[in-house]
Amino acid sequence: MTLASRMLNVSLLHRAHMDTATFTFALNVTGPVLGLLAIGLILYRRRMLTDSFVVGASKLVFNLALPVLLFLAISEADFSEAANPTLIGTAIIATLVFFLFLMGLCHLTVSPRSARGVVVQGGFRANMGIIGLAYCDNLYGTHGIAVASVFLGCITMVYNVLSVFVLNYYLPARRSFVQHVQGMFTNPLIIAIVLALPFSYWQITLPEVITQTGSYLAQLTLPLALLCTGASLQFRGIGRDMAGLAVSMLSKCLLYPLALTLAGYWAGLRGMPLGVLYLMTMAPTAAASYVMARGLGGDPRLAANIIALTTVVSLPTTVAGFALLNYWQLL
Repeated sequence: MTLASRMLNVSLLHRAHMDTATFTFALNVTGPVLGLLAIGLILYRRRMLTDSFVVGASKLVFNLALPVLLFLAISEADFSEAANPTLIGTAIIATLVFFLFLMGLCHLTVSPRSARGVVVQGGFRANMGIIGLAYCDNLYGTHGIAVASVFLGCITMVYNVLSVFVLNYYLPARRSFVQHVQGMFTNPLIIAIVLALPFSYWQITLPEVITQTGSYLAQLTLPLALLCTGASLQFRGIGRDMAGLAVSMLSKCLLYPLALTLAGYWAGLRGMPLGVLYLMTMAPTAAASYVMARGLGGDPRLAANIIALTTVVSLPTTVAGFALLNYWQLL
C-alpha cells in the first residue's frame, strides 16, 4: 500500500470517527433537549399545559428543584476539580469585553434606542441553568454538572450586573444598585451554590436520607424546566423587529460562544473545561431576560421573540460547533 493510500485511509477513518461523534452528540446531548422543548410546546398548544401550570412549575424549578440539583452536584464533587479558576476567570473577562463590543454594535444597527438594551441582553445572556446544564449532564454526567454549576454561579452574577446596567442605560425605568445587590444575594441558585461550597471543600458527607430526598427533587429539574421552556416559546410579530432579532440571534448563537471558546482555547483550556465553556455559552437566551426586560420597562414581546428564535437556531449551531471542536480534537 502506498503512502498516499495510507494517508487517505487515516483521513477517512478520522472523518468517520468525527461523523460518528457528531451524530452521537446530536442524538444523545441535544436530542433530548429538543424533544422535551417540542413536547412542551405541543402540550401547551393542545391545552394539556396551561399558563398557570407553567408559572407554578417554573417557580418550583427556580426556587426548589434547581437549587437542590446545584447543591447536590457541587457538595458531592471535589472542590479542586469543580472550581476551575482559569475557566471562570476567562469567561468573566471575555464576557465583559464582548459586552462592550455588543453595545457598540447595537448602537450602530438597532433602533429605536429603547430596544437596544433588550437586544444586547438577549445577545449574551445564556440559559445556562436549564439548557446549558442539560447539555453538560448529557455529555459529561455528574462531574460535568459540578463544574458547570460553579461556573453558573459566578457567571450568573456577571450576567445580572451587565443586564441591569444595559437596561438602565437604554430604558427610562431605573433599578438602584442596592436593589440589584439584594436581588443577587436572595437568588436561590446563588444561595444553593454558596451553601454547597463548604461541603465540597471539606468533603463533608451528607446523610443518605437527605441525599436521596434531594435526588428525587433534583431529578424533576431538567425535564420539568425544559417542558416549561417549550410551552413558553412565542413567535409573535417577528417581522417587526428583524434588525434587533438578527443582531441578538447572530450574537447569541455564533459570536458570543465563538468569542468565549476562543478565549478559553487561548487560556489553555482543553477537554471537559473547554466543553463546559462552549456548551454553557452556546445555550440560547435565558428566560430571565424576559422577566428583567419587562420589570425595567422594556419590550417584553421583543424579549420573548429573542428567546424563542435563539432556542430554535442554537440547537443546530451547537451541533455544528461540536463537530468542529471534535474535528480539531479539543474536547
